[in-house]
Amino acid sequence: MTAREFSIAGRPIGPQHRPFVMAEVGINHEGDIAKALACVDAAAKAGAEVIKFQCHITDAEMVPTDMTPGEISSEKLWDIIKRCELTADEEVEVQTYCASKGLMYLSTPFSREAADRLNEMGVPAFKIGSGECNNLPLLEHIAEFGKPMILSTGMNDLDSVKTSAAAILAKGAPLALLHCTSMYPTPYEKVRLGAINQLANTFPDLPIGLSDHSLNIWTCLGAVAMGASILEKHFTVTRDWPGPDIGISIEPSELHDLIEGASAIWSARGGAKTILADEQPVIDFAYASVVTISAVSKGDEFTLDNTWVKRPGTGSIVAADLPLVLSRKATRDIEPDQALERDDVAGL
Repeated sequence: MTAREFSIAGRPIGPQHRPFVMAEVGINHEGDIAKALACVDAAAKAGAEVIKFQCHITDAEMVPTDMTPGEISSEKLWDIIKRCELTADEEVEVQTYCASKGLMYLSTPFSREAADRLNEMGVPAFKIGSGECNNLPLLEHIAEFGKPMILSTGMNDLDSVKTSAAAILAKGAPLALLHCTSMYPTPYEKVRLGAINQLANTFPDLPIGLSDHSLNIWTCLGAVAMGASILEKHFTVTRDWPGPDIGISIEPSELHDLIEGASAIWSARGGAKTILADEQPVIDFAYASVVTISAVSKGDEFTLDNTWVKRPGTGSIVAADLPLVLSRKATRDIEPDQALERDDVAGL
């Protein structure tokens, strides 16, 4: 395995592999198991390989509070999380259903108890939300499991990310980092795709990606062009459903386009400005060769009146060498529209 690469359940993730696109259901099911399973169906039909949920045990992750999540919703945060919980049995049911559909199941824990539950369920990796990026006690607890961790870094600067990454890596857990802006939705000018390069330069051995909260899929596709190996995007069956994250979620057709587009852009990135052998058939008809444009007799000088450049480019004297031909004499009689050979030109 090369630098900047790790694997989850045998699926290699890194610059040499097509992007790992996570369809983030999160809490879009609002605690309804039927909706959760419908999301699995929709993601599978859209061509997803991985779907992600959130594991909430409300009284384990937060104290009772009247706080609201700001502009996201006017409802109390406690009430939102409590309503959107799935029971332990329901989470296992979702995980089992994902397996039946050929989807990798991942989930984000928000407490030590949730992490323990997911580990007992045998999840192959842990996705850590931005809110826990600097929660060192929880990060270290999860890292003790030794499973790959994908860490979102919204609301944290580079120094904070360095501290968190060091804590995880010290436990021996494989790690990937996702740039993220914790605004819902994120205006395009606040996405800051340049942070992907910053993270890549700072952590040369870690896979880097984007967890995106902007509208549509455009910034995710741009992130792939900049080297992102992992993409995370909120996902729902339909934006007609209620829920605090629904407005920033993509629907199945958009998920399909994201997966296809990310793979296409990944295939296209890299390389250098060279001439490909595969371009030769086009070179043959698209390039120009030096040709006569009127009859030339033996001993006549080649001038711009009788010599110019035309396609195809199969002649032995390319267009760029026209100056080498001019003022030299013809070695034979030549009809108009004939590609010149080198021995047609005296002294060439």
